[in-house]
Amino acid sequence: MKLINSLNRYFFEDKPLFGLDIGHDTIRVAQLEPGHKVPKIKGYGSILFDPTAIEDGVITQPELIAKVAVKLFSKELIGDISTNHVAVSLPAARALTRSVRLPKMNPKDIDDAVKTEAEQYLATSIDDLYLDYTLLTKDKTGMEVFVVAMPRKIVDSYLVLTKMMGLEAVLFDTAIGASAQIFARDDRSDIPAVLIDFGAENADITIYNKGLVVTGSVSFGGDNVTKVIAEKLNISPKEAIAIKSKNGLSKSPMQKQVLAATEPLLEQLLNEIRRTIRYYEQRYTEEPPIGQIITMGGGANMPGLADYLTDHLRLPVRTFNIRDHVDFGNLHEFYAADRMSFVTAIGLAIAEPSEVFND
Repeated sequence: MKLINSLNRYFFEDKPLFGLDIGHDTIRVAQLEPGHKVPKIKGYGSILFDPTAIEDGVITQPELIAKVAVKLFSKELIGDISTNHVAVSLPAARALTRSVRLPKMNPKDIDDAVKTEAEQYLATSIDDLYLDYTLLTKDKTGMEVFVVAMPRKIVDSYLVLTKMMGLEAVLFDTAIGASAQIFARDDRSDIPAVLIDFGAENADITIYNKGLVVTGSVSFGGDNVTKVIAEKLNISPKEAIAIKSKNGLSKSPMQKQVLAATEPLLEQLLNEIRRTIRYYEQRYTEEPPIGQIITMGGGANMPGLADYLTDHLRLPVRTFNIRDHVDFGNLHEFYAADRMSFVTAIGLAIAEPSEVFND
């Protein structure tokens, strides 16, 4: 699901773009070389920034992020970023999404119809939001579209940042939406799936069936897990990170303690996944059932997490390996600890000009 920069609908097909993923405290970028069946990485990199630069999804101190971005582009890149056209990730937890059924109509009338429908269910004024949609299904009687709305103050703050960095933002997408773009190239993407993108503060959850169908978010991020382990085990955050990274939920002398500490968070995660699956099953009775769960993002690296989800949800769970879907050429590959964290940046970078604007 792509939220187009409606303030500037220009995209030059002879100029490539790169993906800019702004997380809780990390910038990740990636650019792909055109013309390859398997996406070939031209350049990538990451750098930390002060998380106080973002408040409630709004970039309130763009100068802090822009300053470290200069260092990223000048000193920290592997390969090269050769364009100022950029596709940017937005926080999925701040997005308002809904599937809407529309009657059969002229394509030029869909925009107004989506706006009218959105005004009926969104608590926020439509004037304070950017809206976009994607077509899910179409039949003789009408169509179903997946609508996403993002507060203008969030999108505008990202526009301020990109302009400060000398970049031209041509496309916005939620982090989970961008991740779905690269998952669509997976050999088993034809099987309806729950995609879970584990970030620093939230786990974004979506149903994927030939595209995004429904999305949600829950407070199960890497930082949340670290905090509860440190508090319950009465250890330092540094020690908690070490336990989470080395042992996690897998069998070890610490397993019972870690499970006990993280149980409330795990229950929230399981409940949100079940709720999302239940919504899909009740709304799309003619569609195939969910057949797999795919974990992504930095938090997906936690040992034992996939097995835990498999045991409790009775569905096969696998971690999405971005390495299977890109070609590094002569570049150094992602380090193992960072591999899952680049899924969003790569998903943003694979956007084609024809996918950005279809007016």
